[in-house]
Amino acid sequence: MASDDHHIPNGSTTTPPDIQFEFAHHDPAIARINNGSFGSCPSSVISAQQDWQLKWLQQPDDFYFNTLKPSILKARLIIRDLINADHVEEISIVDNATTAAAIVLQHVTWSFLSSQFQPGDAAIILHYAYGAIKKSLQAYVARAGGQIIEVKLPFPVNSDEEIIQEFGKALELGRMNGRKIRLALIDHITSMPSVVIPVKELVKMCREEDVDQIFVDGAHAIGCVDIDVKDIGADYYTSNLHKWFFCPPAVAFLHCKKSDILNQLHHPVVSHEYGNGLAIESSWIGTRDYSAQLVVPEVMDFVNRFDGGIDGIKKRNHEKVVEMAIMLAKAWGTHLGVPPQMCSSMAMVGLPACLGIFSHSDGLKLRAYLRDCFKVEVPIYYREPEKGEHTPITGYARISHQVYNTVEDYYKFRDAVNKLFNDGVTCAFLSD
Repeated sequence: MASDDHHIPNGSTTTPPDIQFEFAHHDPAIARINNGSFGSCPSSVISAQQDWQLKWLQQPDDFYFNTLKPSILKARLIIRDLINADHVEEISIVDNATTAAAIVLQHVTWSFLSSQFQPGDAAIILHYAYGAIKKSLQAYVARAGGQIIEVKLPFPVNSDEEIIQEFGKALELGRMNGRKIRLALIDHITSMPSVVIPVKELVKMCREEDVDQIFVDGAHAIGCVDIDVKDIGADYYTSNLHKWFFCPPAVAFLHCKKSDILNQLHHPVVSHEYGNGLAIESSWIGTRDYSAQLVVPEVMDFVNRFDGGIDGIKKRNHEKVVEMAIMLAKAWGTHLGVPPQMCSSMAMVGLPACLGIFSHSDGLKLRAYLRDCFKVEVPIYYREPEKGEHTPITGYARISHQVYNTVEDYYKFRDAVNKLFNDGVTCAFLSD
């Protein structure tokens, strides 16, 4: 990382050397433009986490009885304010968004098994939903008798309206033959390809069509886009704090709107707190390391060193990733997969068609080759071409921007792809 290329706004108390120090544990040889997959955690927060771990190890009994729950409550209060929730009781802290989905889908499953929902009733999910969440729907809802309907989204996508139209078609399909739609699972930001979804509009459509329960999977959202759970209006909302909010892995929140349903939700790991409400159940699921949940105050200290705090970071990351995506697309003669207003702190950039990305396997091979030979870490997405397309772009890179990134990271990626292009290298030449 070059020390003079970090974008530091006026008014920030964080300097380029500060950022270099906070992320000095990153491999300096790697152009790490994939914050979206696993996130990043600054050294000051790692140190705070280690302090929490040591406090537990020094006197676990005292920590359990007198420290753990009040400290988790403090983190929940911060999250409540960040997402504009009404009540701290609506906020549970869990390991990740997949755990949050299991909590919600477990409740939906019991609704089928108790005959509250009928066999064949539908659950709607986006075609580009995260793979683990799609499999969770199969494991819970489909096995209980529900029917899964996928919303076929276009990519590349040009506007919110395209998504809204396809979602409307899925709602219509879900209502066929008198069937009821029991659950809509909507991404706030899809993972691959990465697209900011018009969640507020889709939630409104669900309400108008009497969808029973609405769950927004915002795994990438907190620290990346604005979240106002009251404005969005879903029944459930989850997001990982370890992706874009600088927490160590793994920690997420689940917001459940205060209602009768909240009292029926349970953590899938049953321990001594069962029956005391989801937030309390989630605060103790047995002896384990809870430190990732406890450092939320220290994360707030870190982000508040930047001009505008987390909101300023989000804005600058979005602006910079769009700038870098446009630079790459121009260099390769390609295009962005979504317009800038539908990008978050991630953007999809078309790769030259001559690289021969003809399958998901080709994308994985190219990603490994870029990592091993050029020290560039970036996910590659394969898009199956439409019939009749002439020399289509089928490969897209999902680039991220976080505070530690510099322009050299993206130049390194640009130059690596240009070298492959100039040398005539295609995915057919790459080993599995």
